[in-house]
Amino acid sequence: MNRKLNLPVAGMTCANCVARVEKALQKVDGIENVSVNFATEKVSFEMKNDSILEEAKKAVERYGYKLKTESGNDEKSSDSEEKEFSDESYNSLKSNLIFAAVLTVPIFIVSMLREFYWFQNFWWVSEDYTNRLLLVLTTPIMFVTGKKFFKIFWTNLKHFSADMNSLVAIGTGSAFAYSAVATLFPDMIGIGNHPHVYFETAAVIIVLITFGKLLESRAKNKTGAAIKKLLELKPKEATIIVDGVEKSVALNLLKLGDVILIKPGEKIPADGVVINGSSYVDESMLTGESMPIEKQLNSNVIGGTINKNGTFKFSATALGDNSILGQIVRLVEEAQGSKAPIQKLADKVSSVFVPVVVLIAFITFFAWFVFAGSGGFNIALINFVSVLIIACPCALGLATPTAIMVGTGLGAQNGILIKNGESLEIAHKINTVVLDKTGTVTEGKPAVTDVASIEIEHDELIRLVASVENNSEHPVAEAVVNYARSRGIQIHASDYFKNIEGMGVTAIVDGDMTAIGSEKLMSLFSIDISEVEEQSNTFASEGKSILLCAVNGLLKGIVAVEDPIKKDSKEAVQELQSMGIEVFMLTGDNKRTAQAIAERVGIKNVFAEVLPNEKAKKIEELQNEKRVVAMVGDGINDSPALTIADLGIAMGTGTDIAIESSDITLVRGNLKSVTAAIKLSKYTIRTIKQNLFWAFVYNAIGIPFAALGLLSPMIAALAMSMSSVSVVSNSLRLKKVKLR
Repeated sequence: MNRKLNLPVAGMTCANCVARVEKALQKVDGIENVSVNFATEKVSFEMKNDSILEEAKKAVERYGYKLKTESGNDEKSSDSEEKEFSDESYNSLKSNLIFAAVLTVPIFIVSMLREFYWFQNFWWVSEDYTNRLLLVLTTPIMFVTGKKFFKIFWTNLKHFSADMNSLVAIGTGSAFAYSAVATLFPDMIGIGNHPHVYFETAAVIIVLITFGKLLESRAKNKTGAAIKKLLELKPKEATIIVDGVEKSVALNLLKLGDVILIKPGEKIPADGVVINGSSYVDESMLTGESMPIEKQLNSNVIGGTINKNGTFKFSATALGDNSILGQIVRLVEEAQGSKAPIQKLADKVSSVFVPVVVLIAFITFFAWFVFAGSGGFNIALINFVSVLIIACPCALGLATPTAIMVGTGLGAQNGILIKNGESLEIAHKINTVVLDKTGTVTEGKPAVTDVASIEIEHDELIRLVASVENNSEHPVAEAVVNYARSRGIQIHASDYFKNIEGMGVTAIVDGDMTAIGSEKLMSLFSIDISEVEEQSNTFASEGKSILLCAVNGLLKGIVAVEDPIKKDSKEAVQELQSMGIEVFMLTGDNKRTAQAIAERVGIKNVFAEVLPNEKAKKIEELQNEKRVVAMVGDGINDSPALTIADLGIAMGTGTDIAIESSDITLVRGNLKSVTAAIKLSKYTIRTIKQNLFWAFVYNAIGIPFAALGLLSPMIAALAMSMSSVSVVSNSLRLKKVKLR
């Protein structure tokens, strides 16, 4: 099985870098499914064996980037390591900006003052002296703060490629090189004794772009706040009991089976089972329920939740990435690192954008040089630089991933775990939602409400039904078994248990052939049910599930089981319908029971008496009607339908296999989260479209203005930097969206 990795990449500055890193890794044999996220500055890929990792690292470095390989599986945060590793870290950018700004201020002042007559009259301020001073001040800016642009430009040149760094390097490098030659060797290029220089242009562009990158870095850090908040839920240490003695250990030193002591107010460090004591635990981070949950012997506890009062001990059953919190963090990270299909357009444009811009810039230069007459070279150079700077495609690269990061983070905070960007995009197109009944519309916690026996004692009927159903994992079967135990009825062993799919079960109990199930099962064995038919219809009309019991071919009674409808189901269905989404309910229950429940929550379309293997077919039938279908379920038998649906949504309260088969997991298990997930998708996709629109329009308008000489290089640099910041800021507005 391939190993999946999600590793930081340093040195990426625009959308073109994304394509270059992906291309480098795709060339490595044994690496598959490469996806680079510019916003998170990480790459995810699958590899066949660990020996390939070093080759992958070298492949990325050949293109001028750095791949940070894993440092281990401990619980320590790698934030500080990643900051040291990344050349684009916030602190590095800040120090570079301050260094450049301190030198740029005098450069700018001197360049402005030299235009005034009174300044030129100072005997010590000759033009040659001023130019040399500007050269001395500008050189450190170019080769310290601007070093990264030229370094990556040279690497790109060796691979016959270009990116944002190429545009900045060519633009500022041209202005600086021309000015340096004009200052030191004015006669060499025949520009006379009074050449015009552009040191302030090169310096200010470097400062403004670095300033923009600083703001962008700060804003991007905010887009990943959701992951940081999730990680903060974990305590730094845990108290374990060793030979009766309390011992404080780091979280990464915990082992499965460790006995952990939890005192009032402490965070629970791992998943586990209570073995001693009792308390109330705040699980609102996971369930959304504000009321603390009682924990006692054999209760499950979840890492990251908070103990309110009382002291207890528990045995650790899941640690780190395997815990519920760890899995949530992993799902969110994978979603934030994935790409939405809408990003393909941006990627395609970015792959050809920079070479086209360089071509336009050279055409601009030669056109102005030829047709501008006197001073044509100076005008041509300035407009050449302006085109290169205004066209940097940073905003284009940030448009989609920043919105996905904020959207998936907002989802996680609301108990909505989105598997990838594609799922997030599909959700806004949904026009049909199919709801499984048990555990989705209903609580999934059925209980026996009515028992009617025929020529047999009440408890004897329950004993027979429970003895057969004890072999089944169905929620209705569990309800009967629990009912029998609550009444102290002894459950007997049964033989030759058989599940007849969609109808019921049979087994031999105390030598008697016993059949428990629906009217279809009774009909299959030619058992007369006329005696309880009216009563059965009454129970069904009340939304109760019916279990008919027959022994040796004779009907012995009926057991009614009711699964309470979730308190928010009706409101959730109404919300979906108000959004123009058609709602269906899918269940194996008989038509009368299904219809009764559907009417109580306002669902008009019902698929009843559907066998587990037929659920996926029903989804296909709806898809064949050109519908975009979301399936919502929580059971093992929902997995095929969840997989085949355009969007599979699993209730987090359900089984692991249902969650694995789904595209979205609703941790809190309530139906209103379905509407919240669809709303989140709509808001996120709308934000992505806004970002892409402004990124495209910005370049489409800016390049012609620069080519026509209507945009100075310094204004272009400021505009380019602010475009990236505006895109990230627009994405951050998603954090304020109310989903409920």
